[in-house]
Amino acid sequence: MYEYEMQQMRTADLIRRAEHERRVREAAQARRAARREAAEGSAEHESHSRRFRRPRFARAA
Repeated sequence: MYEYEMQQMRTADLIRRAEHERRVREAAQARRAARREAAEGSAEHESHSRRFRRPRFARAA
């Protein structure tokens, strides 16, 4: 009987963990969707500046 009760507790724990992980994923997806909607609703995408970045590599001599 002891093994059966341990298995039932383990099963219940796994179900709780799976539910928690599902809720975490749903919350993250909702946050991403809200950020996307806010970005689309704002003004046009504004770049920080028009000038080009510094070259990645130094010029050859």
